[in-house]
Amino acid sequence: MPRRINVYLHPGQMIAFQESAAVTTILGSCVAVCLCDPESGVGGMNHFLLPFDNGEGQAAARFGDRAVPELIARLLALGAAAGRLQAKLFGGACVLEAFRDRENHLGSQNVRVARQILAAAAIPIVGADVEGRRGRKLVFHTDDGAAWVKPL
Repeated sequence: MPRRINVYLHPGQMIAFQESAAVTTILGSCVAVCLCDPESGVGGMNHFLLPFDNGEGQAAARFGDRAVPELIARLLALGAAAGRLQAKLFGGACVLEAFRDRENHLGSQNVRVARQILAAAAIPIVGADVEGRRGRKLVFHTDDGAAWVKPL
């Protein structure tokens, strides 16, 4: 079903909706956490670049340790129920050849922090397409949690 609201999410941004929206983004080593309460139709997405806040006062949505809890809080404020939230996780690739031999590259660190925060909040991850060597184009429907990924 076509969405009346179509949004492109840039790195370091997050968005939450009570309405039906299609949110598109492009991911490399960045990670997008997509959350949805399918019963209420409340959902949203973040697109963070780094796993941890560096303390320099930059926007919270740039850092996984701040962006994931903030997205959860925004959805709860819009009427989502904590016990009904479901997560989908995308991105975290190692797109630079020079870093491909490292097990702990930036993309894997981003994925790890997202998984840890979601687990601590008892939010199940019901879908994921993470790590690897290629970027992704992602489209997420906020009301029902449907997601489409195209490798780049």
